[in-house]
Amino acid sequence: MTRRIFFVALGIHILFPVLGQDFGFGEPEAGTNAFGVAISGEMAAQLTAYLEDFTDFSTFKKTSLGDVFAGKLNIKASGFNAEGTLNLKVAPVFDGSASPVELDEAYLRAYFGKLIVEGGLRKLTWGKADSFGPLDVVNPRDYRDLTDIVNQLDRKISRPMIHGTYQFGSFSKLEAVFLPGFEGHRFAESGRWTPVQAKIERIRTGVAEGLTMMPSLSSAEKKEILEYYANMTISYPKTLGLEYAQMGLRFTTTIGSADIGAQYFWGNLFRPAITVSGSDPAEFLQNPRGITPEIAYNRYHHAGLDYGQIVAGFNLRAELGANITGDLAGDDGLVYNPQILWSLGFDRDIFWGINLNVQAVEGIRLRWDKIADNPVTDTEAEAPATSTRITGILSKKFLRDELEVKITGLWGLEDKDFFILPAIIWTKDDIALEGSAGFLGGNSQGELGQYRKNSFVKLKLSYRF
Repeated sequence: MTRRIFFVALGIHILFPVLGQDFGFGEPEAGTNAFGVAISGEMAAQLTAYLEDFTDFSTFKKTSLGDVFAGKLNIKASGFNAEGTLNLKVAPVFDGSASPVELDEAYLRAYFGKLIVEGGLRKLTWGKADSFGPLDVVNPRDYRDLTDIVNQLDRKISRPMIHGTYQFGSFSKLEAVFLPGFEGHRFAESGRWTPVQAKIERIRTGVAEGLTMMPSLSSAEKKEILEYYANMTISYPKTLGLEYAQMGLRFTTTIGSADIGAQYFWGNLFRPAITVSGSDPAEFLQNPRGITPEIAYNRYHHAGLDYGQIVAGFNLRAELGANITGDLAGDDGLVYNPQILWSLGFDRDIFWGINLNVQAVEGIRLRWDKIADNPVTDTEAEAPATSTRITGILSKKFLRDELEVKITGLWGLEDKDFFILPAIIWTKDDIALEGSAGFLGGNSQGELGQYRKNSFVKLKLSYRF
């Protein structure tokens, strides 16, 4: 079916070249009397190697260098007052467990004067932060592989939605979005990128603490109970129905030289909350195998403001938001505490043609003192009062901008961990050759440090059309 769509679209594009449709994704003005199909995309050959695999010869012989090929195909059909977009991702699946073609985005956009209505699988970006800002709340992200974490748009997961935009004059607009269902962030469930927070080991740790209250149990019995929880499976709730529907509003305008935005969103937190039922100490003592994990995606109200302006050569961006959950008292272990979130960043050419981009993002947990210490009873157990991350990018171009040297760094202040990604990119017309690496380190329980054995090197050759 996908192959048929491709050739039909390609045929239409060849038959109507006189209509002036370029290969690209520029948005036509509302009400233009143009028709045609634009096709663009990317093909890439890539090798990825993890440094840990080279420390032992027996491990090295079993090393995989990835799937080698990946591609994107973007098709856009434009009519008199509407356009349709179909974006596909292509990657080999050698074991036949899934289709090699993945639907990335597919939506219709219709123009009604100043009103634009979109419907389908869509990715939206809210807020002004360059990456992972606290106001970008519409789409979840895919964290199953962090070797390409700097590409924010690719990390986003498209969701079914109805999205409308109404233009007020030349500088102001109001957006409304409705999502009939929900999906959380995607995390690896096995392999090297499985997060510590998603593993049953957190529950197992809490059970181990509970076993210390049971001196009557033998060592063999305690070991058997720990193995019971270590092998336990966790099932997630079904979130595609209207019970998990979400909606939001966003208004943006320009006042003088400043871009300002305000938004409200009612939805579900992307990270699941995990505790166990029957976790009362008395119940646990009576039946240590009787508690089962509970998974929930918490409802919350989100409100935020953002600001952007160029001041003294600095391109400034700031965001301030609040996530208000149902745990206003802070003592419900199955619900995340409310949070205040902010981000502040800028980019600027500093000297010798070097560009610096810096962004700080922080979440402040309210009623932090009410969070329990045991992960069996509180999903935020052992979480710090604040979570702060700083992202920095230094880049410099040479040889008439054909060669770029770039280094990206992510630092978790409370977790004391980091992710450093140097890269050298040579671009010639529509071909690019990139050599890059990723080095992770720090606290083994941190968001980034937990992957400290996953440092890698990567070589990529790509062609864009």
